[in-house]
Amino acid sequence: MTKKQKSMEEELNEDKLAEQEAAEAEAKAEEEAKKAKSNEKRWYIVHTYSGHENKVKVNLEKRIEYMNMGEKIFRIEVPQKTVTQIKGGKKQEREEKIFPGYVLVEMIMDEDSWYVVRHTAGVTKFVGSAKRPIPAKESEIKKILHRSSSQTQKIELDVKAGDKVRIVSGPFADFIADIIEVYPDKSKLRANVSIFGRETPVELEYKQINKL
Repeated sequence: MTKKQKSMEEELNEDKLAEQEAAEAEAKAEEEAKKAKSNEKRWYIVHTYSGHENKVKVNLEKRIEYMNMGEKIFRIEVPQKTVTQIKGGKKQEREEKIFPGYVLVEMIMDEDSWYVVRHTAGVTKFVGSAKRPIPAKESEIKKILHRSSSQTQKIELDVKAGDKVRIVSGPFADFIADIIEVYPDKSKLRANVSIFGRETPVELEYKQINKL
């Protein structure tokens, strides 16, 4: 083998070695990026027994403290909204769950954090495939939390078709009306009002009436 041939062979070997090192470095960078991504905190949705949502929140918070998981499990939310109920002329407020049977958990998913959440009393499963929980979209979680924190109230009134009510505001204030139909999802109703001896149907909001 001549000196020139030897030099060419050495250069080829050096090129192959450089390519191999570059490929290994790229694979390592991808692995580290994948690992870093897996260590990001994300929101996951946990399914619970019906009516156990708040119990799951309390139990999980206790387990996080007891098992020192505060660096992997950060927030537990039970999305709720305020419902105003008017019964017997009295206004009462209560919290109503937006998604009954579900709890939101912000966490870094690994075997340890999965175990702590999954084996909390009242939890049945993570939302996702049987083998791997799927993180929720950040945009969806923001919408849910915003809806939960908004001050809008749903008003419930114990009235039905055939009941008489007094109108307390609007153009028909102080009139007595007979309810024709109730729309609970809209907090509205239709009623007949006697004007100049004629029955006139009007649409009213719950807040505009008092039950007699």
